[in-house]
Amino acid sequence: MDNEEDEELERIKLKKLRELLKASEKRGQTKEQILNKPVKLTDNGFNEFIKSHSLVVVDCWAPWCGPCLYVAPVIEELARDYAGKISFGKLNVDENPKVAMQYGIMSIPTLLVFKNGKLVDRIIGAMPRQLLEPRITRHL
Repeated sequence: MDNEEDEELERIKLKKLRELLKASEKRGQTKEQILNKPVKLTDNGFNEFIKSHSLVVVDCWAPWCGPCLYVAPVIEELARDYAGKISFGKLNVDENPKVAMQYGIMSIPTLLVFKNGKLVDRIIGAMPRQLLEPRITRHL
């Protein structure tokens, strides 16, 4: 796929997500309740995602990065366990250099923690769940 197709797919996914969010809000659910797994983020949809959720953790990673692959299942578990409280996203830094540069991502994995759209924490390096979880949940 080329960049134009990727951007169009991302626009379609964001439109669908907005529709799902509206439908869930009509049923009395919050937007965070429907996100029980990390969302694939891109340069185009990044800002909208972090602004539309009260607490967001973004996993900045690359497919060739061994420590990133170690952290991936931990992020998946946390997304399930904190669905409705914390929204998780994954940003491939090789495919999305704009956001990586904007936030000065120099080492991966790096987790960016946003509260109400503002960066409140940065966690650099791979670590087990028992060390990572308290670093994230202290922002609840």
